[in-house]
Amino acid sequence: MKDVLCVIMGGGRGTRLYPLTKERCKPAVPVAGKYRLIDIPISSCINSGLNRIYVLTQFNSESLNKHIARTYGLGPFSGGFVEIMAAEQTMDEGDWFQGTADAVRRCLRHFTDPSWRYVVVLSGDQLYKINLNEMLEFHKEKGAEITLACNPTDDKDYLSEVGVIKLGEKSKVVDFFEKPKDLSRIKDASIKIDGKNKFLVSMGIYIFNKKVLVELLRGSDKVDFGKEIIPDSFTQKATEAFIYKGYWRDIGSIKSFYEENLMLTEPVPPIDFFDENWPIFTRPRYLPPSKINNSKISKSIVAEGCIIESAVIKHSVVGLRSRIGDKSLMEDSIMMGCDFYQSLGDILAAKKKGKPIMGIGENCIIKKAILDKNVKIGNNVKIINEKKIENLKNENYCIKDGIVVVHKNSTIAPGTVI
Repeated sequence: MKDVLCVIMGGGRGTRLYPLTKERCKPAVPVAGKYRLIDIPISSCINSGLNRIYVLTQFNSESLNKHIARTYGLGPFSGGFVEIMAAEQTMDEGDWFQGTADAVRRCLRHFTDPSWRYVVVLSGDQLYKINLNEMLEFHKEKGAEITLACNPTDDKDYLSEVGVIKLGEKSKVVDFFEKPKDLSRIKDASIKIDGKNKFLVSMGIYIFNKKVLVELLRGSDKVDFGKEIIPDSFTQKATEAFIYKGYWRDIGSIKSFYEENLMLTEPVPPIDFFDENWPIFTRPRYLPPSKINNSKISKSIVAEGCIIESAVIKHSVVGLRSRIGDKSLMEDSIMMGCDFYQSLGDILAAKKKGKPIMGIGENCIIKKAILDKNVKIGNNVKIINEKKIENLKNENYCIKDGIVVVHKNSTIAPGTVI
């Protein structure tokens, strides 16, 4: 696959995923206890035999840059690379990236390798496992100039959040609706799949013939693929739809992030992280096994390096280096863990002064919450949203769609009730 370049979009401001994007971009948000969202598209590329990968970054990119640099050293003998391509100001251009298409346009001058015939463009904030090699073979067999990956759905409530594709004869794309608010516009866009009427939604994964991509971007000042480039191009370029029937989700909001993480705790989740033939790669941290004492854990994920003392954990995700104190309950919640361990001296000093240590203290109740990294939850804290508040802003936490989100590096004082 030396003729294929993969370009992964590093994400914009990610306002709907705030406060998880307060100090990081969307692709750097932790997922499933030990990974980051960017690991999903990079793993799909590498497992598909595509190992020439640029990640385009701009907003809050420090955390993402570090993760990629520490994780994806493919080595000089692999012939591949995973490299950051950051937004840059030049003598000709002084603005930052204005959108996905503008980001790729501004980086075209770096895509100089003459052996690259195809460019795969992927989003950095989705959850899926797709064999891109199959999509590439489809692209070649159809003689396509552009191929869009699409996912069938019969969930009409979901359609206003995604791009909807309308097909003509032989899988050719004849129309494209980006986040349609008026569903009457797409009433004739459904097709029969497995005996059911379903709509095809764009997965934000595109394959371009490189010459076509260069022509489209240099011949236009349009800044976004989904809103502008793709809807404008299928009338001029041979555009095909590759139908992917597997699991795919866009992690664009706090609600979707919460639901998709907890979905992974199911006995047989729709995406398999235990497939040795298709591993999800991430940074090797060489942490010790988790230490669990006299606790009850059900339907949950517990990552490496955790210390859990006489706690009850139900339907939850417990991230790296998490500490959960004696007689605490964690239910329907996500704990992202910690970036480091507190020293024993710091722990003893904090306890002597009655201050919280990193993790969840003793006699706490945590329900329907997301605890971002390095939080300190004091003893006897209750995070239960007893008043069923849908949305609220606070200095150390917020509530979105009824989910309490404790900000990264925040401290919740002992005895606090949220």
